[in-house]
Amino acid sequence: MKIKVLMAALLGLVTTTAFAQKGELSNAQTQYEKYDGLSRANFALAKPSLMEAKTSIDKASTNAKTATLPQTYALKAAIYASIAYRDTVSATAATEIATAQEAIAKAKETDTKNEFSKLVQHANLELAQIQLDKGVKAYQKKDFTGAYDAFDSAQKLIPEDTTAILYTAVSASNAKNYSAAIANYNKLLATNYSDKVKVYIDMPTLYLLNKDTAGAIKAAGESVAKFPNNADLRKEEIEVNLQAGQGNDLITKIDAAIKADPNNKALYYYSGLTYSQLAEALQKDITKLEKADKKAAAQAKPGTKSVPNPQIAKLQQTRADDFAKAAEAYKKALEIDANYFPAVLNLGYVTMAPAIDAYNAARFINDQKAYDAALKKSDAQFALAKPYLLKAVELDPQSPDALTNLKSYYLGIRDTNGANDVQKKIDALPKKN
Repeated sequence: MKIKVLMAALLGLVTTTAFAQKGELSNAQTQYEKYDGLSRANFALAKPSLMEAKTSIDKASTNAKTATLPQTYALKAAIYASIAYRDTVSATAATEIATAQEAIAKAKETDTKNEFSKLVQHANLELAQIQLDKGVKAYQKKDFTGAYDAFDSAQKLIPEDTTAILYTAVSASNAKNYSAAIANYNKLLATNYSDKVKVYIDMPTLYLLNKDTAGAIKAAGESVAKFPNNADLRKEEIEVNLQAGQGNDLITKIDAAIKADPNNKALYYYSGLTYSQLAEALQKDITKLEKADKKAAAQAKPGTKSVPNPQIAKLQQTRADDFAKAAEAYKKALEIDANYFPAVLNLGYVTMAPAIDAYNAARFINDQKAYDAALKKSDAQFALAKPYLLKAVELDPQSPDALTNLKSYYLGIRDTNGANDVQKKIDALPKKN
């Protein structure tokens, strides 16, 4: 009988000890859940539960029966990650982060059924928040490389989080780490991020800064394919292609789009915009050649007749032709919608541009008869632009571009009073912050 009683007592002791071991793990779970429920609203009230959870998980982690359980590792990861997030002392926080990271690795290794994956995910979120906070502080101090490193670390912990990806990309861009910025923006485009248009607007510029013109053209083209009706993306595609010397290819592309959708006024507008920007780009070359001619004339021997570079006249004609093609495209857009403001505004400008060129050229004519003839020619061209300039102001009286174009018209025809009246309207426009 004594042996049976002794065995019964021993079995009771073993059962009690095993319960105590499991009890520490259970208590850690309970206290951590209590902490997590309270921490967002009142950390002071929740902190005791977190510290009790730590005490219990430390005991469970040192006991042979529970030390290697997946639940122990997962709980330890979550608890220590939360402690680290709340710790304001960097040295101790670093130790707690290391403990959490080690526990996360062990939990992933042992939890083959993913029973405690939510705890691991929660631990990652806490550690990621530490890095996000660190990144924000670095960014505010304009330490963009430090911000990038911190945000990149956060992103590795929560790879699907669009905010972490965005912050990493923006910081990389500001740190002039353009390849990293491009990689992260591309990653963001592959998610369900809601504001992809802004990403697409930035992408071509980043490629250009990274000296990847082909990538810039491809990114601009993809953005328009995704959002064909977005004016900003269309404009950027035009600008990128023009910078890359691909203006003719772009015109071919827009013409194909018009053929497929002949009643789309925006496509005619983009065609006009491309031609007008091609014309504007030529002016830089013309000005450069004119300056060279003036310099050569100044250095020539007295009595030597200067001969203008024939390339100037050729470029001027090409510029005039491009403006004419732009005007034709804008007019087609207006055939579809007579009140389409962007087309009216730009039609007024491209019609007036040759008049401005003629007016500026007339100022350098010394012969009175030739001067008068040049002014008459410019006045006739200004007159052609006037209806569109007035129409643009009528459609949008608050447009600084429309008012500025109209002022240029009055200056071109030497109507000072008219120019002053328009300037008063410009001055009265609301100031932009």
